[in-house]
Amino acid sequence: GKAAEKAGRALRETMLRFANVSEKAAIALEGASLIIREGEATRHIDLSTLKSDADGLVFRAEESYDPPTLPLDAWGQGKPYAVYGYGAQIAELEVDLKLGTVKLIKITAAHDVGKAINPLLAEGQIEGGIAQGIGMALMEEYIPGRTENLHDYLIPTIGDVPPIETILIEVPDPEGPFGAKGLGEHVLIPTAPAILNAIRHATGALVSKIPATPSRIRAAIRDKEARR
Repeated sequence: GKAAEKAGRALRETMLRFANVSEKAAIALEGASLIIREGEATRHIDLSTLKSDADGLVFRAEESYDPPTLPLDAWGQGKPYAVYGYGAQIAELEVDLKLGTVKLIKITAAHDVGKAINPLLAEGQIEGGIAQGIGMALMEEYIPGRTENLHDYLIPTIGDVPPIETILIEVPDPEGPFGAKGLGEHVLIPTAPAILNAIRHATGALVSKIPATPSRIRAAIRDKEARR
């Protein structure tokens, strides 16, 4: 993302220099024409009339970006990654104590996105990560010889996903493109712990292995009752 931003800025500078206009000029591409507007003046440049390179490109920019990191020291301290994302999730659910089944009521997710360039896609990314986390928490388990297809290996459907409230926390990060951060793994990670903690809060029983299937929830409840 940062490399693409840098390349875009470099390409813009190249076109501004070619048109001999200032940094305040606005650039737009309409068909094969480059439209440059500065103040009251508008200039149309037909790209098909300009000399192109061997790849057929009139303007080109290439940039790379290597995020700054630090290796871990003898104490395990350092900065192995340039940018860190943070998030918190709350799971609201009901547990049938006799059957051990779980009904998800709502999940609230607050995540640090740096800068939400496209808020709708950011919310969709959060919702997709939560759906994966629901599978991890309650459904998905590979058992050799038994769960080798989607008939037996259960994954969440839209009917398994409860209402999701997303909260986008925007604290722009200088290392991200336009201040944005990645929004992948740290969406998936808190979902299963939130669900299992909610199960424990609802039942008082600790499920120590995922997925929290009805049989494991019932076993945890029996174990809790036996220790009374």
